[in-house]
Amino acid sequence: MTDNDRTTPPRPSLRRLAGALLEIVQSRIELIGIELTEEKERLMGVAFLGLAAMLFGVLALVSLTALVIVIFWDTYRLQAMTGIFIVYLLLAGWCATRARNILRDAPMPFEATLAEFEKDRDALRPD
Repeated sequence: MTDNDRTTPPRPSLRRLAGALLEIVQSRIELIGIELTEEKERLMGVAFLGLAAMLFGVLALVSLTALVIVIFWDTYRLQAMTGIFIVYLLLAGWCATRARNILRDAPMPFEATLAEFEKDRDALRPD
């Protein structure tokens, strides 16, 4: 054997390692893209339904408010308006609190991608 034979680095294994790492990175990027698409579709659906619910809810509340005020116009109009105001205020407070809790307790975005990266990191660590 000559000295050149002993100092030649094992290039094919480095290429395989680099190729494997690139495949891992590519699959993780694809997973991020899939999760982004799913999250976008979910948010669009929820936003549309939420807006439709709010529209119909407002229409119902306006109708109910008008009905209650008309019914009590001659006798208790101020009490009726005050009662409706208090009910609306309490409902608005409950909705705001509920929305804040949902946002605070929401799962971390890209949870599956981060878990896969952690698995990859653990698999590549020396024992």
